[in-house]
Amino acid sequence: MFTVDEIARSLGAQVLGDRAVSVVGLAEPASAKVDELALAMSPKFADALKAGGAVAAVIWDGADWQALGLKAAIVVPRPRLAMAGLTQIFDQKAAGHGISAHAVIAEDAQIGEDCVIGPFAVIGAGAVIGAGCFIEAHVTIDAGVSIGAGSQIAAGCRIRSGVVIGQNAILHPNVVIGADGFSFVTTEPSNPEIGRRTLGRKPFEPSDDPTQHRICSLGGVVLGDDVEVGANSTIDAGTIRATQLGDGTKIDNLVQVGHNVIVGRHCLLCAQAAVAGSAKIGDRCVLGGKSGVADNTSIGADCVIGGAAIVLSDVPQGQFMMGYPALPMTKYRLREKALRQISVDATQSSKLR
Repeated sequence: MFTVDEIARSLGAQVLGDRAVSVVGLAEPASAKVDELALAMSPKFADALKAGGAVAAVIWDGADWQALGLKAAIVVPRPRLAMAGLTQIFDQKAAGHGISAHAVIAEDAQIGEDCVIGPFAVIGAGAVIGAGCFIEAHVTIDAGVSIGAGSQIAAGCRIRSGVVIGQNAILHPNVVIGADGFSFVTTEPSNPEIGRRTLGRKPFEPSDDPTQHRICSLGGVVLGDDVEVGANSTIDAGTIRATQLGDGTKIDNLVQVGHNVIVGRHCLLCAQAAVAGSAKIGDRCVLGGKSGVADNTSIGADCVIGGAAIVLSDVPQGQFMMGYPALPMTKYRLREKALRQISVDATQSSKLR
């Protein structure tokens, strides 16, 4: 339970009305109960707020809180930023206590103070776990892995040898860090190699020896501080040097980051994005859902790659790319406009025949 005053001070926000009103949780305006803080940060929620039972709410700047029937209100100028603070205040995930008797921990593993390790977690020889880490059930941490203080490793995660994770990382359920990269080679040039060389002009022929020889991944993975990786995402180990993610980078669910990739600081990779091997992504980039980056390409800092866009060549700094193949937004919109006009012209021409 928190008072309106405590919440506002945490957000650095203005309070109107009775600061002593207490709330136990957050709620949408129409369904809010008398002991819940309604989230009504836009005028469109005014009617719903009046219909609900809340006496305290987070409201938009300029709202008449008394006309809305409230005893107390918190005013926020940037609602989505306020949501970050509010949800962190009320986040009540299970904390757990101590190290489970059912965890399997190597004798020479180093476990920091105040760590929580759940049942059936396995921590290998020489692993180093920083202070205050929370490791849930059925996590596997291989030999020699290093995890920084304050990190949270959710159930089912697999962290392979050669992985270094910074402080305050969050890995959601079933993340895999450090699996082998998808890297194979044939004795003779493969069809993709031949196709690139001939530009597809020559039909492919059966190979005398199609055996795919594995190129093992020896480089591991290095994650910076405050990195977050969503459920069922994978980050492959580098071949010789480490795959790297910079400080503050956040990865959504079902994202694939290939071997040798370098992702800069404070990037966002949205659901089902895929980054192929040896690509390089600059600081503060955003990859939209289902976007893709081809192998050995480079994206400059401060770029946005729109949803489902496919980057096939290098992108300079500060671009907003869309489409397949990805183009700067202005060029993409001109191309789409031209294609629509061609379609209209073709339709009209067929009607005249």
